[in-house]
Amino acid sequence: MSNSSPKELITVLTADSGWALFDLKELKQYRDLFYFLVWRDIKVLYAQTVLGFAWAILNPAVQIVVFSVIFGRVANLDTGGVPYVLFSTVAIIPWTYMSDAMTAASQSLVQGKQLLGKIYFPRVLFPLTPILAKLVDFSISLVILILVMIYYQVTPTWNLLLIPPLVLAMMLVPTGIGMWLAALAIRYRDVKFAMTYMIKLLIYSAPILYSASSIPENLRFWYSLNPIVAVIEGFRACLLGGPIEWQFIVPGLVTAVLLFLSGALYFRRMERVFVDVI
Repeated sequence: MSNSSPKELITVLTADSGWALFDLKELKQYRDLFYFLVWRDIKVLYAQTVLGFAWAILNPAVQIVVFSVIFGRVANLDTGGVPYVLFSTVAIIPWTYMSDAMTAASQSLVQGKQLLGKIYFPRVLFPLTPILAKLVDFSISLVILILVMIYYQVTPTWNLLLIPPLVLAMMLVPTGIGMWLAALAIRYRDVKFAMTYMIKLLIYSAPILYSASSIPENLRFWYSLNPIVAVIEGFRACLLGGPIEWQFIVPGLVTAVLLFLSGALYFRRMERVFVDVI
């Protein structure tokens, strides 16, 4: 009979060399933790609030009212015959998700710094958490969009089949930018303050308040490289049944993919120094 003790399992963690994407097998192993982080974000967001999930409707609703009065009636911007309330609602709903998810993802590592040096888990879970958590707000705010579409008697078309890939693109934009900014925010806390100006700039650089067709033709290609343009124009075409302007959608989708890949590579590259500089 052997008296030897069972061998201990020792796991050695080493930093990856060079540039690499994420280990999907490792992410799968930590899926339970990922679920917990997402659920925690959802609960904390509305903890001890009077209106609770109603804030997910109130936030875009206020923007729709303000923009409709200022830009729809006062400025009287051209929307191609679409009522401005409907025109702005279709854009503000996905924009609110992207701006909120982007802001939360950019500060996710800084806010979770207490955990960084204590235990190991894939650090990318931090910026990915608000990407999924904010989908709850997005889903709730769709109530506004549905009501507005019913009020204006919008008839669904086959363009709705393109909604799933557009939702994926809508998630890729804040994911890519969020990973870039989260990795930068660890070293440069200025990112938190720069985000305020960045969000203001982005809302005017995309066709949220105006139509993309108002952009001069010689500038449309460069304008369409903005991935938010692809998402907004795609949502309008799918939900309102208008023609799909691929010239505004395809370049932006390519940019969204490149943002995601480059953000993932940069985040993975900087992951080794997070604990040292936090």
